[in-house]
Amino acid sequence: MLSIKALNTEYKVQKGPPVKAAQDVSIEVPKGSFFTLLGPSGCGKTTTLRSIAGLERPTSGEISVNGRVVYSSSQSVFVPPNRRNFGMVFQSYAIWPHMTVFANAAFPLEVRKNKLNRAQIKDKVMSVLNAVGLDHLADRDATKLSGGQQQRLALARALVMEPELLLLDEPLSNLDAKLRDRMRFELKRIQRDLGLTTVYVTHDQGEALALSHQIAVMNEGRVVQIGSPTDIYDRPTSKFVADFIGTSNFVDATVLGYDEATKFYRVRCALGDINAISLANLPKDSKVTISIRPEDVELSEAPAPDGGNLNVCSGVVDNKVFLGDIVDFQVKVNDFQMQARSHPSLTTPRGGALHLRMDPNKCVALPEGAAADAKTAAPH
Repeated sequence: MLSIKALNTEYKVQKGPPVKAAQDVSIEVPKGSFFTLLGPSGCGKTTTLRSIAGLERPTSGEISVNGRVVYSSSQSVFVPPNRRNFGMVFQSYAIWPHMTVFANAAFPLEVRKNKLNRAQIKDKVMSVLNAVGLDHLADRDATKLSGGQQQRLALARALVMEPELLLLDEPLSNLDAKLRDRMRFELKRIQRDLGLTTVYVTHDQGEALALSHQIAVMNEGRVVQIGSPTDIYDRPTSKFVADFIGTSNFVDATVLGYDEATKFYRVRCALGDINAISLANLPKDSKVTISIRPEDVELSEAPAPDGGNLNVCSGVVDNKVFLGDIVDFQVKVNDFQMQARSHPSLTTPRGGALHLRMDPNKCVALPEGAAADAKTAAPH
């Protein structure tokens, strides 16, 4: 298991105060899981990964793997990168162009202190090449591999040392869209088959949602939410997370109260009075933002019965875009423009009336200001 406690990493600059690249980062990654650091450029995710690898020396905090401390400011411990037994794959694969596929994968074993004999090296290398699907290309020149094959070779080179921890820094960003999608499945299969504890850095939300057991969303050097892909997507704790992950409608609202029976908050907004959920305690009359995903807005031309606590309202089609398997609608509800997704069978023209229904469990009330504490339960 990887454990990071109160990690801070700073960069000194010529003028002005140090840049706080990672601030008070605390993460627990269970053994054998796939954990992703997700966020926009400059949020501190790569700095955190490089601090784990030992390529950056943190200012304070502690990092341990399977109970072995590799960095601790309080204990004055800093284990050099080459003694941490971590595998790392960078955005640029750094393949040796003058070597074959086999030689590239074998290189880490040949330069290690405790060298293996030729038979042992061959067994280990062919085993990892088989795992990444390159065993039949062992004798090919590395320069004659496709982009996806080079990415898998870089992964094989990291795996051959049997690392305790695999660190991946945006390894798919140089691939085209179709190959990137295919490599997601490959990465997930390899990680699952080998049971590797993996930390993955990306700014691509689709990658994070597709690959991860857990995601840490970062912003301005801090972790703002940790959870499963479903939690992060369906239960964001701040407007930043809801806006960064996928697409969402944001509606300003005022809290009217909390219903003990339904466990929903009642809020007043441009859509009318609707029910919503929140992971934080929301005082009456407090200002919130309601996040509603377009795919969670059910559209129909005929008025639908109010099914219990479902939120209902009506509007007029302002615009729509055909995307093949779905149609994106922009529906004007009072003075608010709501984005919704529907099946192409719904052919309502511009100016046509539509009725909207939204499950309150999909309407998330986000407090103003700092991110809500994801562990805070609804009031009781």
